[in-house]
Amino acid sequence: MLITNETPATLGYRMPAEWEPHEATWLSWPHKEASWPGRFEPIPAVFVELTKLLTDSEFVRINVADEEFAERVCQLLKAGGVNLDRVRFHLNPTDDAWCRDHGPIYVVRDHNGKRERAINDWGYNAWGGKYLPCDNDDVVPTRIAQEMGEVLFQPSIVMEGGSIDVNGLGTLLTTEACLLNPNRNPQLNRQQIEQYLKDYLGVTNILWLGDGIVGDDTDGHVDDLTRFVSADTVVTVIEDDPQDENYEPLKENYERLLAMKDQDGQPLRVITMPMPGVRYIDDQRVPMSYANFYIANKAILVPTYRHANDAKACEILQSLFPNRKVIGMDCWDLIWGLGSIHCVTQQMPAVS
Repeated sequence: MLITNETPATLGYRMPAEWEPHEATWLSWPHKEASWPGRFEPIPAVFVELTKLLTDSEFVRINVADEEFAERVCQLLKAGGVNLDRVRFHLNPTDDAWCRDHGPIYVVRDHNGKRERAINDWGYNAWGGKYLPCDNDDVVPTRIAQEMGEVLFQPSIVMEGGSIDVNGLGTLLTTEACLLNPNRNPQLNRQQIEQYLKDYLGVTNILWLGDGIVGDDTDGHVDDLTRFVSADTVVTVIEDDPQDENYEPLKENYERLLAMKDQDGQPLRVITMPMPGVRYIDDQRVPMSYANFYIANKAILVPTYRHANDAKACEILQSLFPNRKVIGMDCWDLIWGLGSIHCVTQQMPAVS
């Protein structure tokens, strides 16, 4: 591991788009029952299914606490018919399973004819101190950099992977509700936060949406709202029911997108997707959204919620990714943890 005080941007690194080639996908195996209070029992089986779907596209790297934990997970995967040749275990204890937010945020550069990879280890405080302790999660990227011998950058601010989305060419999407929330980086203003994004992710053009969806305990992560699906195209979720709490904030975000430009000053192509209705568990509304899909090498894994709009969301994404197979994955149980497929995955870019 090489720790450098230079910034990724000055060394020619950038955050790649999710559709660029992966070496693997990172998962952190679930073990915290309090994240799915009273409903944890089906969650390991959900991760077995997710792992099986991912191994058809790429390697899966799984964070586990120790060798005994790894063996238990290995037996679950074996029983689920997972190709274990495509799975690697890594002894990185975690506090929770949300690898999108505590996992390594990679940047890449093309140098001397080869693609090189490095890791950003942002600060992590469990979405503004909501679910402490998070000490194990906070050091996962550094532990991975040590094990894998990766170059490590250490931005001195709090940032989560689900709060940003990039097109790989210089444009980044985020939300005011999350990145400007005083429970993250109260010492920084918008301009200062933008400079960190530019310095550590190699972006030049930052686009701000407003509020997130109801029930999202991350304070409005963008991966429940709007996602890049190509360099010039985004999909964004829209609520059709004017009486629904999500109607106005999603409408406002859509209107903002229509006025936004990419890094070259060109307007974005904006595609809308429906929402999957409303669901309460124990009097709490859960943040169901089709925007929380994951782009693997060969597939698009789309959360489904036993709703009539499931098929429509999959059809829209299939039209946008003709060379990948769109697979709907039932997230009826997973969403009780207030996150879905994208929230538990983190891509590891391929290098040459």
